[in-house]
Amino acid sequence: MLSEIDINRIIEMSWEDRTPFDAIFKQFQLREDQVKKLMKKELKFSSYKLWRKRVEACKTKHEKTRNSEINRFKCQLQRTISNNKVSKR
Repeated sequence: MLSEIDINRIIEMSWEDRTPFDAIFKQFQLREDQVKKLMKKELKFSSYKLWRKRVEACKTKHEKTRNSEINRFKCQLQRTISNNKVSKR
């Protein structure tokens, strides 16, 4: 069961263009389809549609389509900003 804090963090990570679904899986063990279901449940329908459109157009959300020069999914300060559980190292 996800806490309200976890749900909010997943939504935040989902909106971030730089954060791939693999990073969400590493931290919360949610696959892409589960993230989509969570987003559909938690967001207004219009917001969900905007998010889906954005995700489909965003090459950085899927590690297979990311530019190989991008080798991280969070900024150096993200852990202190959001208490991210995934260590950079």
